[in-house]
Amino acid sequence: SHIKDFEKKYPTLAKEFKKIQTEQYDLFAKKMMDYGLGNIALGGNLNSPDDKNYALQGIQIRLNDKVNRLKNLFKNGKNFVKDESVEDTFMDIANYGIIGLLLLKDKWK
Repeated sequence: SHIKDFEKKYPTLAKEFKKIQTEQYDLFAKKMMDYGLGNIALGGNLNSPDDKNYALQGIQIRLNDKVNRLKNLFKNGKNFVKDESVEDTFMDIANYGIIGLLLLKDKWK
């Protein structure tokens, strides 16, 4: 399989990718316990197409904010938001991508 071939050819990359996925999941679980479903659902029940679109637009806005933060971090070489590093920002972007997929698949429940 391509996974076994990949892991054999690139063992360090495979190991680190899985490690980052575990860190992503840990962060996602922590945030969910802090904020719950409503933070993404934005007050809707996600049963209507309008509610789902509204939540997806919220994800798009948050992703845009994170991309702008990256631009500023790279441009200025400074971190103006405490505890928001380039690494944290990439992690947030990855998690928002997964949240968007969960919304699209009607699994945000």
